[in-house]
Amino acid sequence: EALSQFQILKEAFTTAPILSRFNPPLPAIVETDASDYALGAVLSQVNDSGKHPIAFDSCNLFPADINYEIHDKELLGIAWALKCWRAFLLSLSDSF
Repeated sequence: EALSQFQILKEAFTTAPILSRFNPPLPAIVETDASDYALGAVLSQVNDSGKHPIAFDSCNLFPADINYEIHDKELLGIAWALKCWRAFLLSLSDSF
């Protein structure tokens, strides 16, 4: 039982998620998250087979940013992600 679960876990770590190429006609989704010390973001697109990741990114917060309230850190994460993927997002056929 434990060995079969380990194999399932090992397969999950080595197969998914597979990054897709950015396709401007498809809608894009930007998801962000902030913690006490870092920001993270995922750029995804949706096609007929579902949502697929295009890019992942993360960064550490500067010492001054660590003192921000969590809602300010979340907003900082959104602004940072939009700046990171600006070229992709501006090339979209439709607004996101």
